Amino acid sequence: MTTARTLTGQGHDRVSDPVASEPSAPARRGRPAPDWSWLGLTPFAAYVLLFLALPTIIAVASGLFDGDGAFTFDNLAALGDPVILATFWNSTWVSLLTAVVGAIIGALVCYAMLGLPDTGFVRTTVDAASGVLAQFGGVMLAFTMIAAIGTQGVVTKFLRDGLGIDIFAGGAWIYALPGLIPAYLVFQVPLMIITFMPALAALRPQWFEAHLTLGGTRSGFWRHIGFPVLAPSFLASLVLLFANAFSSYATAAALASQGSQIVPLQIRTALTSETVLGRENLAGALALGMIIVVAVVMWIYALIQRRTARWQA
Repeated sequence: MTTARTLTGQGHDRVSDPVASEPSAPARRGRPAPDWSWLGLTPFAAYVLLFLALPTIIAVASGLFDGDGAFTFDNLAALGDPVILATFWNSTWVSLLTAVVGAIIGALVCYAMLGLPDTGFVRTTVDAASGVLAQFGGVMLAFTMIAAIGTQGVVTKFLRDGLGIDIFAGGAWIYALPGLIPAYLVFQVPLMIITFMPALAALRPQWFEAHLTLGGTRSGFWRHIGFPVLAPSFLASLVLLFANAFSSYATAAALASQGSQIVPLQIRTALTSETVLGRENLAGALALGMIIVVAVVMWIYALIQRRTARWQA
């Protein structure tokens, strides 16, 4: 018994070693280490400041001052001039038309690729071409349009000489406002494919199978499930296409040879002639009007994107 108690006591002493059971010393409290991770955003912040924020501030500020540097609202009053209103209307309907047509065509292309494998030849080719053409604009796009469907373009001569169809019977429309429509569609459709394809691919096949199991039809699935779910993404892409066309300048400047039919071209005219409508610094007021329109459009885009993220989460 004594031996057993001794062994038990020794075991008990080993388990409840007073040295091991002492509480650890409290950690030293000092100043936390500085977090330098925000330095990674420095290049992007510098880019936003130099190429977005600073030009916006200069454009808005220039529209609120006259040639002598005095504060005035005369430049803003020019936004109510019929000529300026006509340019805003032209920019609006051209942007809206190309956005709607581009959104519909792009959505149909996305639907056609829905059943194709992601790494297949057709899918990867369309994705690569869309990524390139979405950024294809300016002088290159204007030259391509003139070489293809200009008054002496390849397609124009083929239709006129081979099929007897003269697409310029009513005048050289490609160098005017209507010519911007096919030019804008060149980059509007690919942009729609890039932005809308992820939303369409997010439709789960289980939803379609469950709908059919419950006695539904294919058309009923799209009418009650597919279209309502995709509507926010489609509208968000449509708004993005509108903003993209509304702010486009390089293609219109290289293609349109007469007049200032849209707001970006009107801003160019105001910059080269500071006495337009008898008001100096009119370009700043026009830029302010464009900033307001684009800001409202992008605010609507952000609201729609929030709704879209609910069911994608």
